[in-house]
Amino acid sequence: MENFEKESLVNMVIAPYVQKATALRGIKRHVGGNQFRHALSTYAILIDYHYVDQVLLKASVIHDLFEDVKCVSRDEIINLDVDGPAVFVLVLEVTKTKEETKDQYLERLLLKGSENAKTLKCADRISNLTDLHPDIFDKEFIRRYLEETKKWVIPMAEQVNRNMLYELEDLLHRREALLRFTALGWPFHKK
Repeated sequence: MENFEKESLVNMVIAPYVQKATALRGIKRHVGGNQFRHALSTYAILIDYHYVDQVLLKASVIHDLFEDVKCVSRDEIINLDVDGPAVFVLVLEVTKTKEETKDQYLERLLLKGSENAKTLKCADRISNLTDLHPDIFDKEFIRRYLEETKKWVIPMAEQVNRNMLYELEDLLHRREALLRFTALGWPFHKK
């Protein structure tokens, strides 16, 4: 971490966002753990890629809040701190609406999303792919998820961050290899 990055992070007020994100502890993930840990993983991935934009980082901590928790309001987020309004807008941008299919949502992000929205989606997908294990998820679900990543998220990464692109491609190749191994019955066989 460079000194300028450290200085940006030293002055960032993240605690109110982490407190809001704790509502995600009750939302279990198929891989174990909960959505709160996934939110912090997404945050850590952005830090790992040297993102220090405070709005982006704060949004990463609560990026799944509106999809997964029904008791959080717009006003609660915009009143958290000076960045609240911008964080709310970014979280809303990366939130799938009830009217959208998954493909429509991802297409909207790809074609109309801000750079921060695409960056956040790439970090989110890195976290999700890391947790995509063939002993937990159905092979067909994994295949569809990998194809969805190739179709929508890889082009986002090409637009916003080459290193994220490389990691996403590496995760895709590894998960595809796992699918091939599981088709042979090793090390897991899930129907």
